[in-house]
Amino acid sequence: MSNKPVKAKGSGLRLFDSVLVVAAGVVTVVIGFAVLHFVAGALWEFVKIVLIVAIIGGLVWALGRRRR
Repeated sequence: MSNKPVKAKGSGLRLFDSVLVVAAGVVTVVIGFAVLHFVAGALWEFVKIVLIVAIIGGLVWALGRRRR
């Protein structure tokens, strides 16, 4: 019986695979930030619209009570 080391087949990631994984991660982070920015912006617009409607409604209500 010989004591030669058995070469294991490389099943790990190759350089190209690693580059693809890093690129996919960068693209995912960029898209995630874009979506987060859109959602936060849309929510902030909704809050601003609600505040404007509330202020106008409060003014109309106050002026309406004053006329009575």
